[in-house]
Amino acid sequence: MTCIVGIQEHGNVYLGGDSAGVSGNNLRIRKDSKVFSVGSILFGFTSSFRMGQLLRFSLKIPEQTTLDDYKYLCTSLIDAIRKCFKKGGYVGTEKSGQELGGDFLIGYKGQLYHVCSDFQVGIPELSYDACGCGEPYALGSLYATEGLELGPPERIRRALEAAAKFSSAVAPPFHIISSVVCGMGSSSKKKKLD
Repeated sequence: MTCIVGIQEHGNVYLGGDSAGVSGNNLRIRKDSKVFSVGSILFGFTSSFRMGQLLRFSLKIPEQTTLDDYKYLCTSLIDAIRKCFKKGGYVGTEKSGQELGGDFLIGYKGQLYHVCSDFQVGIPELSYDACGCGEPYALGSLYATEGLELGPPERIRRALEAAAKFSSAVAPPFHIISSVVCGMGSSSKKKKLD
């Protein structure tokens, strides 16, 4: 289920998501958004609404002190997310014993990141990324609109529309949010764009 799309541009990160809740062949449109902010971090989740609820309402964002942004996300933040998932009964394990979470995008201090189900934190080479079952369609749309005179919200909307057109597990309405980073601190301005 799901398509989450992210774009970073001029120190600003934009995230968009669809509203499909899918179980087997059943589709329910959800009012609870898959994109939101917690403190100065934007999240866009796939995998499970329970995972998204834990990120949104139970996660305690650790303070960033002397670590650079990437190291902070890979250590302090991911440790807090794993702890939150364990406490909320969400973490699974593979036969090898490796913990599994879920797939989501993060916007932090003007940079887009992709967290995979094994809790690795990726930094996309491109200025955009996507996750969920609509990912390939969204990435194709983002590639096709690169260089056109379209703002990030419009590119995200088009990417989500393409994913909904070709994936039965992606559906409108679409929600788009943005966070503008103010200086080097962790404060941010949020603006809902849908």
